[in-house]
Amino acid sequence: MPHHRSAKKRVRQSERRRAYNRRNKRLLKEAIKAVYQSTTVEQAEELLRRAYSVIDKVAARGVIHDNAAANRKSRLAHFVETLRQRLAAQSSTA
Repeated sequence: MPHHRSAKKRVRQSERRRAYNRRNKRLLKEAIKAVYQSTTVEQAEELLRRAYSVIDKVAARGVIHDNAAANRKSRLAHFVETLRQRLAAQSSTA
């Protein structure tokens, strides 16, 4: 338990920031998960655009680092491209 006034204020600030970061990270995870659960290329591309928007906003707010945002976007793009190739291969063999 903090004893000084400044320490009490720091606890209040930390609680606010933690709640803010948790909300934003939840939005981020939901957007990313939606892309990974997509089944068609069109759906994946639409969700990818939304995920890019969320990732950029979260990075701009300072919740995640800019490089972490770039890595996540790169991984998502790679997934969508892999999905496109896999579905194209399935349609050509069927």
